[in-house]
Amino acid sequence: MGPGEIIVVIILIIVVYAIFSMRKKSSGQAKSGSGNPLQDDGTTNGNSTRGTNGPRKKSGYAKWVGGGLGWVFGGPIGAILGVALGSMFDGMSGPGMQYRGTPRGDFAMSLLVLSAAVMKADRKIVRSELDYVRSFFIQQFGEEEGNRMILMLREILKQEINIQDVAVQVGQYTDYAVKLQLVHYLFGICAADNYFQDDEVETVRIITGLMGVSSSDYTSIKAMFVKNNGWAYDVLEITSSATDEEVKKAYRDMAKKHHPDKVANLGEDVKKAATEKFQKINAAYEEIRKQRGKL
Repeated sequence: MGPGEIIVVIILIIVVYAIFSMRKKSSGQAKSGSGNPLQDDGTTNGNSTRGTNGPRKKSGYAKWVGGGLGWVFGGPIGAILGVALGSMFDGMSGPGMQYRGTPRGDFAMSLLVLSAAVMKADRKIVRSELDYVRSFFIQQFGEEEGNRMILMLREILKQEINIQDVAVQVGQYTDYAVKLQLVHYLFGICAADNYFQDDEVETVRIITGLMGVSSSDYTSIKAMFVKNNGWAYDVLEITSSATDEEVKKAYRDMAKKHHPDKVANLGEDVKKAATEKFQKINAAYEEIRKQRGKL
């Protein structure tokens, strides 16, 4: 980071501190005033937001400052998350709305932004997709942290997402095994409403390519969700003309490539999620064995 960038960061930090101080001061004034604080949902209770000069308006400054800091420290994904955190900061006025820290790790942050990109692909957000993401986050990261991540997701969904910039950044700084897990998770969103929208599937395909995942791996993971007559062979990345020995070898190779231990460094929670993909590989192998009556 050069001297100019350091100066910009220092200025932004000062601005954030100033905003925080102003909000803390105004919060203290509100407590000593009418006694009607903002409700948790951000709506007013009585005349709590009115003073002698009429209603107060949220400045919204924190959202853009957060975006600037995020871009400096975390590229396109950092900028998106910064704006989301800034928006949450702007709305933290009542009990229960205090921000309690950033959810865990780059993997979780990538999940948030890529989730939003796929959910927005067909230009509508359906309840089943949001429920799927919420359930996944709570299951993998715990209820408290999962709920915080959903709050961030809601803010991210309001933004325009440059899929190319985001996917390329994920591809540059993510292990291949983690990329495969991300693709599997994104197809889970597509399948949440039991109907595969072409726009969503195409968005996953584009993200997969930009992250540097091979087309064969994309086809394999897609076959785990979008079933066809030859889905089991697609999952193992072979054709129905493969010999029995080739099927066995393909299964061993796929089991090794997608083994949950590959993402063990992300914690037991993410490792459990990877187990689902591993089980589908086993199911594909068992389906071929059933069809051939041997192996």
